Amino acid sequence: MENCDGGEKMISFNFDYYRPNTIEEAIKAYEKATGEGKSVIYFSGGTEIISLSRAKQIHFNAVIDIKSIPECNVYELKSGNLEIGAAVSLTKICDYNKFPLMSSVCRRIAEHTARNMITLGGNIFGRIPYKEALLPLILTDSTGVIAGKNGISTKPLSDIFSTDPLLQGEEFLVKVTINNDYIGLPYYHAKKTKQEKIDYPLITIASIKTKEKLRIAFSGLCSHPFKVVSDLNDNARNVMSNIARPIVNDILGSAEYRRFVTNNVLTEMYERYGGVN
Repeated sequence: MENCDGGEKMISFNFDYYRPNTIEEAIKAYEKATGEGKSVIYFSGGTEIISLSRAKQIHFNAVIDIKSIPECNVYELKSGNLEIGAAVSLTKICDYNKFPLMSSVCRRIAEHTARNMITLGGNIFGRIPYKEALLPLILTDSTGVIAGKNGISTKPLSDIFSTDPLLQGEEFLVKVTINNDYIGLPYYHAKKTKQEKIDYPLITIASIKTKEKLRIAFSGLCSHPFKVVSDLNDNARNVMSNIARPIVNDILGSAEYRRFVTNNVLTEMYERYGGVN
């Protein structure tokens, strides 16, 4: 454990810093810090933590950095599945490119320098609601390997992110597991922003085409990422009419404008797949 001068980290307060080498050490560090009455966060990339701390939107007494845990850094095909560690950066996901849809989505998140720091775990468990790296994962029924005081467990990511992430305080994501059967399927990805290419999304859509269905995942349209399953001969209008969630209305775009943009993107998607529109 180290005591960090927040000023050196661009954070205006001091905190204890732990960099465990194993999952067990990380859980013990969490229990030690919370046992001392300290508020604790897990850390992998840190871009969001630093910016929110500088803006005085979050405060913590201890940080547990998971980047030295080997299981959090894997990127490999194993037993027919692709495993990606929570501490793997978005840049590395793009460069390794074993899952082209995942690479396409990650390549449009932030700019290159930021992607060098932003990690898979940081993107999907951060406070920013878009969580675009989650889209290929919920499309492919991927699972998360979760570490906690009771050991290692595996949970469907769609369950964890049904609303807000459903993890206990000491739990953290170790890695995700993606079924290799989905990785080579035809896919579509589009991101629309208000002005600049690098910006939060008005709407991001990712989809994969199976033999009988289209799986479509959305970010930016509603408060949380979600997926729908559509027939190959369906159309944009039907998909939009079946979305029961409230459409986001904020400074990036009104609900009506988001609906308009999403309908156009879905129409293009169906045309790309050769379906009706």
